Amino acid sequence: MDFVGTVSVLVRLIELAGIVALVAGAIGATIMFLRALLRRQPAARAYDRYHADLGRAILLGLEFLVAGDIINTVAIEPNFRNLGVLAAIVGIRTFLSFSLEIEITGQLPWRRSAPGLGEPGRHVPTGHSA
Repeated sequence: MDFVGTVSVLVRLIELAGIVALVAGAIGATIMFLRALLRRQPAARAYDRYHADLGRAILLGLEFLVAGDIINTVAIEPNFRNLGVLAAIVGIRTFLSFSLEIEITGQLPWRRSAPGLGEPGRHVPTGHSA
């Protein structure tokens, strides 16, 4: 198999991983939602969790699909038309990811602190001297 054929197969596998992440995540989130309802958790709490879990599955699937698009455009068909289509796809998917992230967490991504780093905007000493 030549280079283009090998990369095409890899791109299809990455895209398949994105589809699997979307479908498995949706199924898993739905099962967890139904289980929460059967355990008589408050419906609003169960829905919020379901909404967040489903959003995370979509985000993960989108990441794989974007990766496949990038590899396909750069490695297989690198021309200006395909680059423009890639830019549009990545722009749309980035907007979707950004919107989903805000919807899931309720805040802008840069306003959230990373685990163990303290509050956003605060300097946390690392113990290293300059």
